[in-house]
Amino acid sequence: MTATAATPVLVGGVCGRFAARHHVSPRLVRAAAVLLAVGSAGLGILLYVALWLVTPATTAYAASEAVASPPSSARSLYGPVAQDLPRVDEMLRSIAQVEHDWLRRMLEHSVAGGGKRMRPAIALLAGRLGDYDLDKLVPLASSVELLHTATLVHDDVIDAAPERRGQPTAAALFNNASSVMLGDLMFAHAAEFVARTGNIRVIRNFAATLGVMAQGELKQDMAAYEYSEDVQRYLDRIYGKTASLFATAAENGAIVTGAAEEYVDPMRRYGEALGMAFQVVDDILDFTGTAAEMGKPVGSDLLSGTLTLPTILYMQRSPDDNPVQKAFDGVRRRANLQRAIEEIRASDVLEESMATARHFASLATSALEELPPGDPKDSLAGLVDYVLERRT
Repeated sequence: MTATAATPVLVGGVCGRFAARHHVSPRLVRAAAVLLAVGSAGLGILLYVALWLVTPATTAYAASEAVASPPSSARSLYGPVAQDLPRVDEMLRSIAQVEHDWLRRMLEHSVAGGGKRMRPAIALLAGRLGDYDLDKLVPLASSVELLHTATLVHDDVIDAAPERRGQPTAAALFNNASSVMLGDLMFAHAAEFVARTGNIRVIRNFAATLGVMAQGELKQDMAAYEYSEDVQRYLDRIYGKTASLFATAAENGAIVTGAAEEYVDPMRRYGEALGMAFQVVDDILDFTGTAAEMGKPVGSDLLSGTLTLPTILYMQRSPDDNPVQKAFDGVRRRANLQRAIEEIRASDVLEESMATARHFASLATSALEELPPGDPKDSLAGLVDYVLERRT
């Protein structure tokens, strides 16, 4: 696309984003821009009117009222279920249809998005192994994503995080007390969604996973600034925090559509192993990604007192002169943590951590060998590669 062709899209996109954020019509925003141009220069009026005429009227504001088509990246990543993911987004947005404006804004902000929707996509792909019934699968996939989102809302309260994926967190916008209750409301909606499946086995799995996830978060919170963490405790923690939900998405997707029982356990093992690999890679990216890519400072987990695999391996190699231990003991905390981050980035512990991620990825791939050939299996295999190669 040339610079000339891109200009209308750029300007129209800016207006659309402003309109979506403030819940006003894009036409009003454009009209205001024209009036502003009147006060500056007649040439500005002519240029903007020209842009207005060639820019499509459909913007983020209008698109939010309908089920959007999946982006090309989703189509390539999720294959046969990409076209159904917008139905999950539509169901997630439905929880914001409430009477009170302030609550609607909180819910809209929290479910608006970001992320690849990987967990609901896995549930849909698993559903392809049985009777692909979207009346059951969409509520299931939505419950998985909403449970994940609710935990992030609570995480941001605990971590006092100002941003996530480069956007203000609910806690930063609406205060901690309101955000805690917001997360609780989202948990309730997630439970209602999964109940729509009418499958008691699926509902029990969901409830058990919620408990495991809560324990994982509690373990992380209780271990803050605790430098005795070892690799096994870390792996146990990330299973509860992350991998358990991947496992449930995969297993329940197969169960709810009546897939053969011989496929249910491999799907659970696939989801668990993929989730472990996902979290290990996430913890590596916390050091190797840029602040712009990750939407948070480099080394943010360590800065907040959480030990992840790269830091644990680094500490095991430097037991005598360890800036992490000094920092956690309160000695020049910021300076010592920054030193640790720089030394971790320069060391080979990141590659050693990546070997752990590849190990779990291989377990996920092995589980897929027990599934029948076809597009769902191919897409699930592609997700393994994506998890290892992702940059955000």
